[in-house]
Amino acid sequence: MSGSTSVRPPTRARAGRLRPLVAATSTAFLTAAMLTVAGGGAADAADTAGTAELVQNGGFESGLTGWTCSAGSGAAVTTPVHAGTGALKATPAGGDNARCSQTVTVQPSSDYVISGWMRGSYVYLGATGTGTTDPATWTGSAPDWTRLTTNFRTGPNTTSVTLYTHGWYGTGAYYADDLSLVGPGGTTQIPAVPTGLAAGAPTTTTVPLSWAAVPGATSYKVYRDGVLAQTVTGTSTTVTGLTQATAYSFQVSAANSAGESAKSAPVTATTTGGGTQIPATPTGLAAGTPTTTTVPLSWTAVSGASGYNVYRDGVLAQSVTGATATVTGLTAATAYGFQVSATNAAGESAKSAVLTVTTATDGGGGQLPPHALIGYLHASFANGSGYTKMADVPASWDVINLAFGEPTSVTSGDIRFNRCPVTECPGVESDADFKAAIRAKQAAGKKVLISIGGQNGQVQLSTTAARDKFVQSVGAIIDEYGLDGLDIDFEGHSLSLNTGDTDFKNPTTPVIVNLISAVKTLKAKYGSRFVLTMAPETFFVQLGYQYYGAGQWGGQDPRCGAYLPVIYALRDDLTLLHVQDYNSGSIMGLDNQYHSMGGADFHIAMTDMLLTGFPVAGKTENMFPALRPEQVAIGMPASTQAGNGWVSTTEVNKALDCLTKGTNCGSYQTHGVRPNLRGLMTWSINWDRFNNLEFSRNFDTYFRR
Repeated sequence: MSGSTSVRPPTRARAGRLRPLVAATSTAFLTAAMLTVAGGGAADAADTAGTAELVQNGGFESGLTGWTCSAGSGAAVTTPVHAGTGALKATPAGGDNARCSQTVTVQPSSDYVISGWMRGSYVYLGATGTGTTDPATWTGSAPDWTRLTTNFRTGPNTTSVTLYTHGWYGTGAYYADDLSLVGPGGTTQIPAVPTGLAAGAPTTTTVPLSWAAVPGATSYKVYRDGVLAQTVTGTSTTVTGLTQATAYSFQVSAANSAGESAKSAPVTATTTGGGTQIPATPTGLAAGTPTTTTVPLSWTAVSGASGYNVYRDGVLAQSVTGATATVTGLTAATAYGFQVSATNAAGESAKSAVLTVTTATDGGGGQLPPHALIGYLHASFANGSGYTKMADVPASWDVINLAFGEPTSVTSGDIRFNRCPVTECPGVESDADFKAAIRAKQAAGKKVLISIGGQNGQVQLSTTAARDKFVQSVGAIIDEYGLDGLDIDFEGHSLSLNTGDTDFKNPTTPVIVNLISAVKTLKAKYGSRFVLTMAPETFFVQLGYQYYGAGQWGGQDPRCGAYLPVIYALRDDLTLLHVQDYNSGSIMGLDNQYHSMGGADFHIAMTDMLLTGFPVAGKTENMFPALRPEQVAIGMPASTQAGNGWVSTTEVNKALDCLTKGTNCGSYQTHGVRPNLRGLMTWSINWDRFNNLEFSRNFDTYFRR
């Protein structure tokens, strides 16, 4: 725990999708050569008479007015901004590169300059429809605002061009501000966005709409739920062919020869009908991933239904208006039968077929407080931080891991727990006092575990004999001291994968298979209240996003991701996983950017991977599933002396804010907010006491304990 695994980059790089410089490499280099420099160049055309700023709302001071962003990827934000009070934030997702664009009118055979301020990785700026060579420029990495600029000349028949910016697939969000297109304005301008959109009285199949006229508009486009429904020349229309008792969203845009405006604000209208007959019985009832206390449900919406009743074991649990619900207040490892019915003014349908769902086992987690503080107690050594008696461990610590149980030899499986000798720890208490203090902690609701391994305790269960000895010897330690469970802190070369062992869901390497079997045996022996925790290093977990074992062809470090099969096999028995976010090299996060120790960003990115899941070795068909938030704690050093990667309490709180509240996230965007994240782990209780209890007191203050 207190040492470090040498994070050597694997020798064979993983194949992946390459980021193109622009649509064609030759275009990128030509564009780069055209970048404007102060004092001269092609951009001087913008200084000639008759030029104007042609972009509407280029500073995003009016939200996204005038701009259209693909797949809803764009949003106006107030921070960070280059100037003024607004900027664009756009986030690529899946096959969408977050393209935001605006069409402007121009004059034929004229010179124009595009510019803008960008922030992020792989951000592009360009224009299409110029009638000549469409320009584009980009930046590969802009941690702060960076100006991009390029220019073009319109063709002899060009009257409008589309200015755009976009990011790249699989990268994080980018920011843009003060986008500009300078040159001679066109004779016809794109009309303004229509206002005053209103719905009249709907029928069962129609909705009448009207809006205010827009100067310069020659037609209007009417959209239903984001899809073009009709084009009209007046300021009213009736949308037909609708379904009764159904809500629709409508928008309208204005158009002329110069182009189409942005869409108006939406208006929602619901068709009449559907209340005269009892609705049909819902179908398609399905369950999402249950937790220890909740089950998410969904079903197919029923035409004419205004609401739904959800039943648990035949008793009404809740009533909802949509086709989803989450049933709460359940018991871990318990089977429940769920049904749903549809309702409206006429009555209630029959109940659906019963769906049986079993909640997750809690792995002892139900015995912990909602937010727990986990620490390692130097029980077999002092390590420069001074010895702390069990009775003197502050009440802040909810889980106390005794460091360490170590093997008699690397491959014996025979684990021994030897308490710190008086020569090294002059104040060490007697065995009787130590055991009495453990019982007192347990009476106060604390959990005391034996931690196996650590920096010096290499454990390789390479044979079934070693496996069986591990079970016997660890059980003997638990029984002698009356402990609550086991912490697995295998480091160094304890775990590695044999060549050809490439499926983390079905491991074949003996040291992996035997460890899983041994822990399952201990869990079965001690029952549901057995507390099981793990403290792997990032090399053995998050690095598996890029590399797993020796790789398909061999040559990689076989320890890459080697904890993943253990975590996966024991996920239903696992109380807590607290990866050591310290003594680590840089690790790639889900944003495909490398993250390094020293700030909140590293903890946010590493923890988000555990809470979101990730493709192992980049293979989307081989996903490591997300852990429940209550199974996850963040591992941090308690002081600068405890390990590399210490961060201040300010950075600790930023990480907690981002992960549990969605605030203070910085540049990394998490894949959800998890208020029930279990808490923090630290190396160690002794080093925290050495550092005047700064780590534990900050935890108590943050969670108001």
